Amino acid sequence: MRRHPGSAYVLAALIALSLAACKPAAAPETAAPAATPAAAETAASVAEATPPVANAAAPSQFAGKVWEVKESATVEKGTTYAFLADGHLVIDGPGGTPLQAQWKFDGGQLTIIEEGQVYPTDILKLDAGEFRIRSHNPGEPVEVLLVPAADQTLPTAQPNTSI
Repeated sequence: MRRHPGSAYVLAALIALSLAACKPAAAPETAAPAATPAAAETAASVAEATPPVANAAAPSQFAGKVWEVKESATVEKGTTYAFLADGHLVIDGPGGTPLQAQWKFDGGQLTIIEEGQVYPTDILKLDAGEFRIRSHNPGEPVEVLLVPAADQTLPTAQPNTSI
């Protein structure tokens, strides 16, 4: 008896479909699961996997404005970031001395340079009311949610400042 050349493929497909049909149905969820440390780590991993939106961003959307930290695990709430159009960045924490830094946007990638240290920075979200970034600092990346700073005037870069 001669077999048809495609019969092995048909048999394999039938077996795969039969096995898939035998899979038990998932139980309906009755309540939201409690947050656990493992769940928090998973959420953090998902956040790190969030792709940047830099290709859709343009410096005109964030430069020439003062942004204020609304949320961050490492940057003090209320710290302001002023991205000046000339590439200067003025970071001013509550009660501190403003830090003079630089920023550049090249090929869809934001880079922040603080005290000679270069930090590639992902733009996770950018619109009129929110500027969410992830800076790849040594150790863990730093995620910062910035919002427009109310009643803040745009500072000027200090001359003769080593950056």
